[in-house]
Amino acid sequence: MTHDEVQDWLDRYIRAWRSGDREQIEALFSQDAVYRYNPYDESRWVRGREAIVHAWLEERDESESWEARYTAYAVDGDRAVATGESRYFATADEPEKTYHTAFVLKFDDDRRCTEFVEYG
Repeated sequence: MTHDEVQDWLDRYIRAWRSGDREQIEALFSQDAVYRYNPYDESRWVRGREAIVHAWLEERDESESWEARYTAYAVDGDRAVATGESRYFATADEPEKTYHTAFVLKFDDDRRCTEFVEYG
């Protein structure tokens, strides 16, 4: 993977998250991908593309309730690190929240993510 290819993947990740479109989400991950929402809690790991799609759609954020920016920080072969932030806008019940995150990613030959680890 190149730096630009990882950045493209991150941009598509944000678009898929915003749209909630099953095909866009599926296109990001390999069949046997592992998504670790919390790397220290194995009960929060999701295994397999279908399970990842299901988790995304089940825990969907309203598309206009947030904004996100992620940048490819380091790329080495099929592995990458990205940094960024997700900001959830204030509502009548909740104050604004900003999450600073780092992603550790691994990709297959088809540029689909096989391992996604989220720190933040």
